[in-house]
Amino acid sequence: MLSILVGLVMLMALAYLGWSIIWVAPLAAGVVALLSGLDVFDTYTGTYMDGLVNFVKAWFPIFLLGAVFGKLMEKTGAARSVAKKVTQLIGKKRAILGVLIAAALLTYGGVSLFVVVFALYPIALELFREANISRKLLVPTFALGAFTFTMTSAPGTPQIQNLIPMDYFGTTPMAGPVIGIVTTLIMAVGGYLWLAYREKKLAAKGDVFTEPEDQKTPEKATDEKDPNWILSLVPLAIVVVLLNIVKLEPLWSLLIGVLAIMILNVKDYKKFIPSINDGSKGSVMAILNTSAAVGFGAVIAIVPAFEEITSWLLNISDNPLVAEGLAVQVMAIITGSASGGLGIALSTLGDTFVELSQTTGISPDVFHRIAAVASGASIFPNNGALLTLIAVTGVSLRDTYKDVFVVAFIIPTIALFVGVIMGAIGLV
Repeated sequence: MLSILVGLVMLMALAYLGWSIIWVAPLAAGVVALLSGLDVFDTYTGTYMDGLVNFVKAWFPIFLLGAVFGKLMEKTGAARSVAKKVTQLIGKKRAILGVLIAAALLTYGGVSLFVVVFALYPIALELFREANISRKLLVPTFALGAFTFTMTSAPGTPQIQNLIPMDYFGTTPMAGPVIGIVTTLIMAVGGYLWLAYREKKLAAKGDVFTEPEDQKTPEKATDEKDPNWILSLVPLAIVVVLLNIVKLEPLWSLLIGVLAIMILNVKDYKKFIPSINDGSKGSVMAILNTSAAVGFGAVIAIVPAFEEITSWLLNISDNPLVAEGLAVQVMAIITGSASGGLGIALSTLGDTFVELSQTTGISPDVFHRIAAVASGASIFPNNGALLTLIAVTGVSLRDTYKDVFVVAFIIPTIALFVGVIMGAIGLV
C-alpha cells in the first residue's frame, strides 16, 4: 500500500513541477515496483509497456484523426470564423458568454481541446479587452467551455473522454442522454453564473483588463479573410451527425469530417499538408502523455495491495456507480489527465463494472456516462490541459486557479453526484 502511495505522490508532485509525464510515469512505476518487491526491469519492459502499447493500439487512430481535424479547422480559419460569429451574435459586452459558447460549440463538433485554446485565444483576448474584463477569468472561461461538459457529459460529443467507455460497456456516444443533459446543464449554467458573479466582483474591486506581460500580443484574427461561418459549421455538424444519428464508427466519422474541411476549403490547399503534419505530430505527444499514465496504472494494478484498494472502492457504497465515479475521478486527478485517468480506471476495473451492471440491473449506458463525467471532474494544478492554458494566456496559476477549481472541479463534482443519484433511481 505504501509503494502505491509513494508512487502516486511522486507522479503528482513531479507533474505539478512541470516534468513530462512521458518519463515521470515510468520512473514512478519503477519506484512502485521496487518498493513492492517486484523486478523493476521486468515490470517496466513487461507490465508497463504492455499497458502503454495496448492503449496506443486501441486509440491512436482516433487521436490522430481528431488532431488533424482540429488543426485543419484552425489553419483554414474555420474555427476562427465560427468563434467570431458566435461572439458577434452574443455581443461584445457579454464576452465571457461568447467565448464560452464558442469553445463549447467547437469542442462538441470534435475540435481538440488544445486547438480550441489556440484558435480562440486571440479573439477572447480582444473581447475581454473591449469589455474591460480581468484576464484572470480567461482561464476559467476556457476551462468551462472546453474542458468540462462538452468533453464528458454532453450526449454525442466526439471527444475521447466520451469514446473510451464505449469499448468497455458496448455503448454509443449518446449513452445516458438524460443524465448527460442534466449534468451538462449543471456544469454550463452553474459555471457561467459563477463567472458572471466573479466578473462583477473583480470589477467592483477595480480588477479589470490589463495587457499581457512578458509575451507577444497574439496576431489579430482579422489579418486574413475568414471563410463563411455557415460553411465552417458544416464539418462540425457532419462529425456529430455521422457519429450519433448515422451511428458510424468514430474513426470514419472523423475521417469524413477531415475530407469535408478539405473540400470546403479547397482554395487553401497549400495549408493542407502542413496542417496534417502538425496535427499528426501533436497526436503523437497527446497519446504518449495519456498512454504513459495508463502504463503506470497497469503497474499499480499488479501490486498485491491494489486488490485491497479495489475492494475498498467497490465496497465504499452499495451503489457501484459511486465506486466507479470515485475510481475514475481519483485516477484522473493523480495523472493530471481526464483520458489517462479514465483509461487506467476502466482498464483495471472495467470488467468488474460490466459484471456489476449485469448483476445490479443498472444500464451500461449509466456506467458509461458516469465514467465520462467523473473523468472531467478532476482539474487540479497538475492537469496537463490546465498548464497548457496557463502558458498560452500568460496568467499565473495563483491568480486564476480559484475560479478554475470552482467551474472545473466543484461544479462538475456536484454534477457527478447528481448523475449518480439519477442512475441509481433508473433515470438514464
